[in-house]
Amino acid sequence: MTDAAHDASATTAFGRIPDKPALEGLEQVWDERWRASRTYHFDRDAALAAGRSGIYSVDTPPPTASGSLHIGHVFSYTHTDIAARYQRMLGKHVFYPMGWDDNGLPTERRVQNYYGVRCDPSLPYDPDFVPPYEGGDNKSSRAADQKPISRRNFIELCAKLTVEDEKHFEAVWRKLGLSVDWNQTYRTIGDESMFVSQLAFLRNVERGEAYQAMAPTLWDITFRSAVAQAELEDRDQPGAFHTISFHGDDGPVVIATTRPELIAACVALVAHPSDERYKPLFGKTVRTPVFGVEVPVLAHHLAEPDKGTGIAMVCTFGDITDVTWWRELDLPTRPIIGFDGRVLPDPPEAISSQQAKDAYAQLAGKTVFSAKQAMVELLKASGDLLEDPKPITHSVKFYEKGDRPLEIVSTRQWYLTNGARDKRLSERLIELGREIDWHPDFMRVRYENWIGGLSGDWLVSRQRFFGVPIPVWYPVNEDGETDFDHPILPARDQLPVDPTIDTAPGFEESQRGAPGGFVGEVDILDTWATSSLTPQIVGGWERDPELFESVFPYDLRPQGQDIIRTWLFSTLLRAQLEEGVAPWKHAALSGFIVDPDRKKMSKSKGNVVTPADILEQHGSDSVRYWAASSRLGTDSAFDPQNPTQIKIGRRLAIKVLNAAKFILGFPEGDSTVTESLDRSMLAGLADVVAEATKALDDYDHAKALEVTESFFWAFCDDYLELVKERAYSEGPGAGSAVAALRLALSTMLRLFAPFIPFATEEAWSWFQAGSVHAAQWPSSDEVRAAASEATPHVLKATSGVLTGIRGAKTAAKASQKAPVARAVITAPDEELRAIEQAGADIRAVGRIAELEFVPGAELTVDVELADESAA
Repeated sequence: MTDAAHDASATTAFGRIPDKPALEGLEQVWDERWRASRTYHFDRDAALAAGRSGIYSVDTPPPTASGSLHIGHVFSYTHTDIAARYQRMLGKHVFYPMGWDDNGLPTERRVQNYYGVRCDPSLPYDPDFVPPYEGGDNKSSRAADQKPISRRNFIELCAKLTVEDEKHFEAVWRKLGLSVDWNQTYRTIGDESMFVSQLAFLRNVERGEAYQAMAPTLWDITFRSAVAQAELEDRDQPGAFHTISFHGDDGPVVIATTRPELIAACVALVAHPSDERYKPLFGKTVRTPVFGVEVPVLAHHLAEPDKGTGIAMVCTFGDITDVTWWRELDLPTRPIIGFDGRVLPDPPEAISSQQAKDAYAQLAGKTVFSAKQAMVELLKASGDLLEDPKPITHSVKFYEKGDRPLEIVSTRQWYLTNGARDKRLSERLIELGREIDWHPDFMRVRYENWIGGLSGDWLVSRQRFFGVPIPVWYPVNEDGETDFDHPILPARDQLPVDPTIDTAPGFEESQRGAPGGFVGEVDILDTWATSSLTPQIVGGWERDPELFESVFPYDLRPQGQDIIRTWLFSTLLRAQLEEGVAPWKHAALSGFIVDPDRKKMSKSKGNVVTPADILEQHGSDSVRYWAASSRLGTDSAFDPQNPTQIKIGRRLAIKVLNAAKFILGFPEGDSTVTESLDRSMLAGLADVVAEATKALDDYDHAKALEVTESFFWAFCDDYLELVKERAYSEGPGAGSAVAALRLALSTMLRLFAPFIPFATEEAWSWFQAGSVHAAQWPSSDEVRAAASEATPHVLKATSGVLTGIRGAKTAAKASQKAPVARAVITAPDEELRAIEQAGADIRAVGRIAELEFVPGAELTVDVELADESAA
């Protein structure tokens, strides 16, 4: 039978195999078919009947719905999808939801830029409001140029835009082939999410885990909102050391500071207890330059003798260390920086002399930068600036999404206990972390280090607008003062509530803001305070106990390594406070995507690649292959100009289609596998199945892909070539070859299915009913049974012979189809016996007239080409 005749017969009972199989268009075809057949539907009734052991549940990361996905999302979500697809093929009912994290600062900023608006809560609601424009980026505009609108109008625009963004996100996910159940979706600003978030918060309040406090707060002056410790980012910034003289009775005390503008907020000087230079000053006071305020000199172990002059100025507040000193040394508060980042108009009470007040007036109303310049001039005039400022580069704390350094201001905020001040809770959280299987394991250390470095409880209130409202009201006494110490809480059946709109229980709306009435809390919960409850939100906590008991604790939490301190830690915390258990059995941490210069890709650095064009240009299977080639926790470089791994993935997917077409061209019979070479190939495949299965059980998808791909290419390059002549023939062994080829194809398609779902589904449909993604994962025992007692040794040895024959023909510059008059194969005895078992196939593929086997020390192949002209 000729190759042409073989191709022409490529028709199966399941439909015509394309003349030229291609990847183009497969994503749309199979997405529509999967959707219609509900291939990835979570069958609740069947799952509940199977019990917890028959369910595999995933606590899927909800991507931030504010703009566009980036290539890093494709990278990490592919890893999750591989695990979900594998478990589904193992027979599990896979609970694999998708959520959208649509509240918080990123959404608000996007809405401001997109519509050219900003929120002004003092304005009334306009039901007929139309934004100035739609679709702008408006990144360079000032807030003053944006149209102010009411809080309700602003929230409506946020909701509208996030819904549109989420449609685009879903389209990308579908094109990528994520096997989520699209009926199991949620929004972090949706009613169910708000219910869960508010109910959990109220329970925290009732148990004393959530509380209010007036305390120093990290404050972003751009967003006018408090920031939690987990949202901090250190950035190197230019600065300068200013050497300044304080005045003591025993002479000047010299300090070096980067923030001279805070001298008016100074409350003490501190030095290390063992520093002999300053021991004589401990317990005494000195006077601040320019303002003449008496401040104590104190000892504290956090002072660094080798930094600057060894003695530091404590201000309220310059940095986090100032807060620690203020708290532990019981110091007074003298704030001078307002919520807008400018120096407050009135000086602290300690600044009492007219001269000092006049000096302060030169700072009032200025930005921190301008105030610093003004203060330097005042210090020069007073003679207290001892030398010119020395330029330095130092680490400064920013909100991770902010553009200006954070300030520390005193505000009333809501906090949630997190173990920072509760040793038993922190120890319990570490214990829970050790009950989880981490992939890779070293990521657990980062989690424990984060717990060990906590400096305060979790600040969960935010001075923003689009998010889950904090569900409390406060009484207003007869004098019109708000009583923050006795919050009014809603009943469970009232949830979700918005205290800025809904009336407090026991009151009428006319009493809002009136003496003897109430006021609603205007702050919202930190977005992580909702995202930390994703297991509860999607699992039906307090709404569907039957489902929740079936999926919780979840099997898998996949996420990025950069949010261990936020999402992973906070979810563990909430699960401990509510259920007392770890929320998942496994945590899978993906690495970062880095650019060709090994820099992490991020929107702030401007080196992000969006996935839509990449998926369109190269195909989804190709991109998934690139993602799957990287192990968990390992960074992967991506060069959009030269995506080598993606090109390799495309070549693999096309080869899978072509190999399937070739194999299915042989008519199927009822034969069993009888020939040694066929059995040897299957023995090797059985080993691959076992190795790939173990790797996926261990969440090592990269190894599973590697071993499967390596076998596949050897199968195509060697085994297919060796047996095709026998398979074409109608002689002895043809049925064995076809049976082995078909079993190998079925097995390899299932092995590849989690990685390249479109190509494998396409090829599967040519000869099998149903979806490959609902098929049973291959069993090494099943494949080994067909191989009988064979080992991979026969195929391996024979492949070496084939390589020798090809090499000889290439060296002679002859075609691989050139006939061979005589070939002599020399090999050690055991290897030679293995090769002899495939002698007929070697003769056929090499077109060898006379084949001789000779014992020898090592494998050699001597080839004598036939004289075609003589023939």
